[in-house]
Amino acid sequence: MRTDGAPGPLLRLTVVGAAAASGFVVLSAALELGRAHWGAALVALPLLVAVLVAAVVAYPRLVWPAAAAVVAMLLAIATGGLVAWADADWSLAVHVAAGGAALAASLVVLAVSFRGEPLPFGPWRDYVTLTKPRIMSLLLLTGAAGMFVGAGGWPGGPELAAMLLGLALACGGASALNHVLDRDIDRLMGERTASRPVASGRVPAPRALEFGLVLSALSFALLATTVNVLTAVLALVGNLFYVVVYTGYLKRSTDQNIVIGGAAGAVPPLVGYAAATGDLALPALWLFLIVFLWTPPHFWALALMLKDHYRAANVPMLPGTRGDAETTRQIQLYSVALVAFTLVVGLWLGALYTVAAALLGGYLVFLAHRLRVDASRRNAVVLFHYSLGYLALLFVAAALDPVLL
Repeated sequence: MRTDGAPGPLLRLTVVGAAAASGFVVLSAALELGRAHWGAALVALPLLVAVLVAAVVAYPRLVWPAAAAVVAMLLAIATGGLVAWADADWSLAVHVAAGGAALAASLVVLAVSFRGEPLPFGPWRDYVTLTKPRIMSLLLLTGAAGMFVGAGGWPGGPELAAMLLGLALACGGASALNHVLDRDIDRLMGERTASRPVASGRVPAPRALEFGLVLSALSFALLATTVNVLTAVLALVGNLFYVVVYTGYLKRSTDQNIVIGGAAGAVPPLVGYAAATGDLALPALWLFLIVFLWTPPHFWALALMLKDHYRAANVPMLPGTRGDAETTRQIQLYSVALVAFTLVVGLWLGALYTVAAALLGGYLVFLAHRLRVDASRRNAVVLFHYSLGYLALLFVAAALDPVLL
């Protein structure tokens, strides 16, 4: 993906934002602004890291100044902690100098970013598509439910809005990076995926890369400064696991890809819970495990629907590696385990939730059994679509339980 072209306006704006935040780090240190000083550092660092990753992957001429900016900011943060702990004059001097160096290096990155021929940007609608809005909506719902459970009721409008926006940025960034990494597979999996923005060439891969990295960086900066650092870290971990571990490795190497990779999609409830409480507890783990157990039957039903497409792209999915009979058996086993687990954790999540888990889960098990008996595409389609509504309604019940009871 390396190119001699110039970075796009989005990455340049990110560099400007990083430089401004780095400048405020220096100014706020001199003015002893305390919390605002550390907030600026939490904004500057993820933006600088995003620029560095984009440089390493696509824009080699930016690598050294971007690396210098990241190292300088890390040194500023480290020595800032030392200043607070030891109150040493030398550490304060190094701290301010490192912040200044990060600012200077950021300005160098900005200047260099104008070199080269600009690449086309692509239609703005395609950037919405890159975020996979339909998938994101379910992830945001599970994140919101986690926050309601953590708060024991209504978590507060501004707090909920900040968490949802930060989580949306993380999900959208991860999805955009998924488009970049999967562009070769998408071209082989049929007309639906071949027409995606990056696979079709409407959005150049470097532009989609910039978009995904910037959204991910903004997610961390927003959550760390307006919610709490644990929430920001959890959203980032989910992002990295989905992009690096699942998309980059598991998806192409094992038919258990979705079992392990399902951990990424199960992170949003943890994000919501941490946003409400500032820590994690058993109810957060139960919500995580519900999504984790739900993921294999949901995606294996999809794999049954698209098994020829996955086979054409050489993606090892269960129907292609072990056959329909084994796939439907695994779907049934996971569905039973999922429903049993949702009923057990009703002891923590409440009576309304438990009733919903029993009613919704009973029909899920029925559909899984029907698919086991008759592995037709129609039955796989019905199970796939029902599983989406099942998870959404189950998490709505988990969110409403502490509000209504």
